[in-house]
Amino acid sequence: MFKTYRLTLIAMLCALAISGRFIFQFLPNVQPVTSLVILAGFFFGPLSAAFLGAISVYISNLFMGMGIWTFGQIAAYILIGIVSGMIGLKIQKHAFIVLIIIAIAAGFLYGLFFALTNYLISGFFWGYYLSGLIFDCYHAFGNVLFMLISYKPFAYLANKYKYDHQI
Repeated sequence: MFKTYRLTLIAMLCALAISGRFIFQFLPNVQPVTSLVILAGFFFGPLSAAFLGAISVYISNLFMGMGIWTFGQIAAYILIGIVSGMIGLKIQKHAFIVLIIIAIAAGFLYGLFFALTNYLISGFFWGYYLSGLIFDCYHAFGNVLFMLISYKPFAYLANKYKYDHQI
């Protein structure tokens, strides 16, 4: 299924995502995991991004706190990875602008998944969703910021990967 090089790449991106989540935990909903999942999906495909998102959340939550919200986080990151991967397969022109739009949308999609997870447990949706909108804005802003920082290095890595190894 995955070759050793791709598994190593996903493991290194997981380590980067997990450490980034620890480093930025003092800022609510601002962390590089979402941007890395989007970039991985766009450049390496939906399956790589889904694994990156699920593994990053699971391992970082082992240290930062595991709870019922972990299921919503994993589901959200898998969906974000699959969507960005499918878009990456179809769109190559104006990639940076498309990735910025995906980054903004992903911040709000993540919050929607959180509200849906809480709805399944508590029966309340609108209270969780509306109270979380400001944090979704922080998440979207952080995604754009991390996308601005990491797009060029990631694109370079993806081009090198494509030439060194067949996807």
